[in-house]
Amino acid sequence: MRNDSRLSRMLHVLLHMARHDGPMTSEAIARMLGTNPVVVRRTMAGLRDAGYVRSEKGHGGGWAISADLETVSLLDVHRAVGGPRIFAIGSEHSNPDCAVEKAVNAAVEDALREAEALLVARLGAVTLGELARGFAVHCGRAD
Repeated sequence: MRNDSRLSRMLHVLLHMARHDGPMTSEAIARMLGTNPVVVRRTMAGLRDAGYVRSEKGHGGGWAISADLETVSLLDVHRAVGGPRIFAIGSEHSNPDCAVEKAVNAAVEDALREAEALLVARLGAVTLGELARGFAVHCGRAD
């Protein structure tokens, strides 16, 4: 199964945008990601609708950050880009007749609920500002 990389790719873009002077075009972002500008525009639209970026038309236009990086969490970005359910695994039959399958489903569903709650909490606790500071440290810049 192919991984859904929208979250990591858009976090990548947002961090570059935060350091970039002026708007970035869909074409420039597409080159950076190795994809098509139409895909970039479609994905960025969710971020725009959530108020995290804005788009400017015309010469010198493009995409720019419009939110405070300290207030936007990784979970916010995941939701804005239309990310899938956190876990795609689960039971084959939600109401099985087999007692063994009922026991298995209950155990798996409990484990998935716990894991998802932990991951959602962690994604909600990390802001774009924290990522930007980590990026700056990796680049040898502590700003």
